[in-house]
Amino acid sequence: MSRQPLFLKPVFQERIWGGTALREEFNYDIPSDKTGECWAISAHPNGMGIITNGEYEGKSLKELWDEHRELFGNAEGEQFPLLTKILDANDDLSVQVHPNDDYAKVHENGELGKTECWYIIDCDEDADMIFGHNAKTTAEVRAMIEAGEWSDFLRRVKIKPGDFFYVPSGTVHALCRGTLVLETQQSSDTTYRLYDYDRTDDQGNKRELHLEKSIDVITAPHQDTKTDIRVQEINGAKITTYVQNEFFSVYKWNVEKEATFTQDKAFMLVSVLNGEGILRHESGEYPIKRGMHFILPAEFGGFNVIGELELMVSHI
Repeated sequence: MSRQPLFLKPVFQERIWGGTALREEFNYDIPSDKTGECWAISAHPNGMGIITNGEYEGKSLKELWDEHRELFGNAEGEQFPLLTKILDANDDLSVQVHPNDDYAKVHENGELGKTECWYIIDCDEDADMIFGHNAKTTAEVRAMIEAGEWSDFLRRVKIKPGDFFYVPSGTVHALCRGTLVLETQQSSDTTYRLYDYDRTDDQGNKRELHLEKSIDVITAPHQDTKTDIRVQEINGAKITTYVQNEFFSVYKWNVEKEATFTQDKAFMLVSVLNGEGILRHESGEYPIKRGMHFILPAEFGGFNVIGELELMVSHI
């Protein structure tokens, strides 16, 4: 029996900075008007994806990872390695930093570290985000944070739809108001907050900060990451390669009419950003449209995508 795509039901997370764009843009049934995150492809216990089709319908992605590793090319590791999200930053996110694998293993009960990347789906005109800092040493990081010199410490960069940012662990960062982002990351939910604009929740409580851990893991001085973005026309598709490294490879596939692909990786994660059409494979034809997310398992082989579509694709 040939392998089928594995479609997943997204999991939604309410956040103090969330909004309604996930409903307005993707027609998702979100839990409230403060919905900040769609965990689109996830085997993390804080937002577990469930398969919605085929022989594995109703099973969690973690169950498949644990019990049917052959679907994932017998890739190694206790945890499914990747997590795909869509983020609706209706307000500014806290300024934060993530640990690497070694630090997280020791300080976060074996959790993976968190290197991530962002594709800007949409944003307000003149939008920006926080990306990096201006301190030269860890001692200067501590001094500027403790003095509250946030305007001097934080670096802001302008953004526009279609931009891509690679955010390695140790990078100070924050999405800002009016930004809709697809995020590809290591499967981790470890975030260290170093500044939250002194915001309070409905009960008047400020969110917890993690200053010591933040200072421990911030890369100083900040290192801008160079991404060698390449665009190629292959078999009917325009393929944009954003990043290829030890954590993940991320691409955008633009199809105008019909394109031919081969899934020859351990597995591929696919999110439909725009359009609708058909995925045609020896196992059948599968309607796909904006807001759907699925995994192409190991040994999936050749397939066609028919329609006018924009797809974000990742693999380890």
